[in-house]
Amino acid sequence: MRGEVSHTARLLLELGGLILLLAVLGRVALKLGLSPIPFYLLGGLAFGDGGLLPLVTSQEFVEIGASLGVILLLLMLGLEYTAQELVSGLRTSAAAGLVNLVLNYTPGVAAGLLLGMGILPSVFLGGVTYITSTGVMAKIMADLGWVANRETPVVLSISVTEDLAMAVALPVLLTVAVGGPALGTFASVAAALALLAALLALGSRYGERIGAFLFSASDEVGVLAVVGITLLVGSAAESLRVSAAVVAFLIGIGLSGAAVGRARRLLTPLRDLFAAVFFVFFGLSTDPGEIPRILLPAFALAAVTAGGKLATGHWAAGRAGLGARARWRAGVALLARGEFSIVIAGLAVAAGAPGRLGALAAAYVLIMATLAPVAARLIDRVPAGARFARLGRRRASPRPS
Repeated sequence: MRGEVSHTARLLLELGGLILLLAVLGRVALKLGLSPIPFYLLGGLAFGDGGLLPLVTSQEFVEIGASLGVILLLLMLGLEYTAQELVSGLRTSAAAGLVNLVLNYTPGVAAGLLLGMGILPSVFLGGVTYITSTGVMAKIMADLGWVANRETPVVLSISVTEDLAMAVALPVLLTVAVGGPALGTFASVAAALALLAALLALGSRYGERIGAFLFSASDEVGVLAVVGITLLVGSAAESLRVSAAVVAFLIGIGLSGAAVGRARRLLTPLRDLFAAVFFVFFGLSTDPGEIPRILLPAFALAAVTAGGKLATGHWAAGRAGLGARARWRAGVALLARGEFSIVIAGLAVAAGAPGRLGALAAAYVLIMATLAPVAARLIDRVPAGARFARLGRRRASPRPS
């Protein structure tokens, strides 16, 4: 009994210290006007193997919390969209999506191949560099008052296209990564795509009715029902080699109507807690000793893809007829990388990708999640904005004959 009490005491001590550290790191991030994600990753690196103070007793609990964190992250991300918005976004931003794919997905794949990670891990790394963090992007735009700007629909349509592309691609990549006979792999891919199509179709037709039914009794019952259904369907999906996180994203998309606002309000604190645990766990599972070796490639990749996102946003906003300053804001808004990049890297490592991919993704997200809010504040200042506007006008004006 004494040993059990001692174990419980150690568990509570480690968890209490970890969560309190996250609170301190989050407060520091708020003071600096940055996303807390890089700080949570650094906290995980400090508590992981090879870190300053490795966790011992609470490792398993943190791992379970991290699984819940990634599911809640993508469930809440799905609540931001409807199935109709996803389809509409795909149509309206198809050209920008293609430019985005070439400029930001290709460098990740090329970097993975150059670093000798192999084809499949390199394809996952392309996803890490490709997808913008909707959460970090939304916070930057809200903090700076950009939400009502004319470039915002352009940015959101590109973000929707990215989310949809990853929702379709991840189950296929994970199924192929697990391997097996060719016929079995093909059947698993077909089952994964059929499940995704069924969830989208169900949400598109009956999303509002389902949401109203789930929340008809009370908010408490509604939250329990949404989380329970998400975990049960996620379990069934995992048996088909489909990521439970991707399924959570589609379940979030499937809910619509008044239930969305209630679910978002009630689930946000739960998501924030477990999402922080997820980022810490990703840091825990990353060897800090790998970071110095991949720091140079991470900075190079950040530089290339930062230029790619700036070009994508600038070009897409230009096609929408917006002015130079709005074009630069659109590009800067797309810079942020965060939760989905870490999710993709975590899924890749869990599927057997080399540990270097996790270390490279952690360093890359640290750089990009820090760069994005800093660049947004710089470009929003009048002198800097005016210089960019003049540059844009010079490029747009015809040369004298």
